Amino acid sequence: MIWLKSEKEIETMAEAGKKLARVLKQVQEKVRPGVKTEDLNQLAEKLIAAEGGKPNFKNYQGFPAALCTAVNEVAVHQMPGEYRLQSGDLLSLDLGLEYRGFQADMAVTIGVGPVSSLAQKLMAVTREALYRGIEAARAGNHLGDIGWAIENYVARQGFGVIKELTGHGIGRKLHEDPTIFNFGEKGKGLVISSNLVICIEPIISAGSTRVEQGEDGFNYRSIDGSLTAHFEHMVAVTSQGPQILTAQL
Repeated sequence: MIWLKSEKEIETMAEAGKKLARVLKQVQEKVRPGVKTEDLNQLAEKLIAAEGGKPNFKNYQGFPAALCTAVNEVAVHQMPGEYRLQSGDLLSLDLGLEYRGFQADMAVTIGVGPVSSLAQKLMAVTREALYRGIEAARAGNHLGDIGWAIENYVARQGFGVIKELTGHGIGRKLHEDPTIFNFGEKGKGLVISSNLVICIEPIISAGSTRVEQGEDGFNYRSIDGSLTAHFEHMVAVTSQGPQILTAQL
């Protein structure tokens, strides 16, 4: 069941999104070689509390942390721990919070110190794919238009979409209908309506697009060890076009 939000609800979600963007920006600023991923997690939880929010990832479906810290070949949902970041790592930071009963969710991928030219290109392509998907999130378009915009661009750059991992609707629950695929056909799928709020999140691999789940039940890594990147924004569809609710200022 798809829940379209009221203008007031979107305003609250925009406030939540701004808070989340501020938190994630501050966490990003602490990323450097030698930093433990658990330190980033603790910082994120502290900053979320300072914003008056709650860490909505923590204890969600058994995940024990506030922040996902996926390194290199791990695409999503890696638990923070004692691992110390190394120069050249590619780090995905996926974070969410709850504020006044509404959820917010976003992700970025950044390089730790100098990174390879492949890593730089992968990040740039994944980020651009996100914005191409957002541009297609317009009332009257189809969900397939979002997926097509992402996959078509990524493929032309020589990379691949990890099809098992998707975006989602969001509101009072972290994951709501509809599922937002990062592949699709133009003019296919659900017609997009104004006041729909979704998370668009291309998750891209430099090699194999197949992933395997870790023994801990969370971290999904590329089966051939290829680098992955992940960018995500929470977006409201409005009569004026897509509005990014998690934009970093």
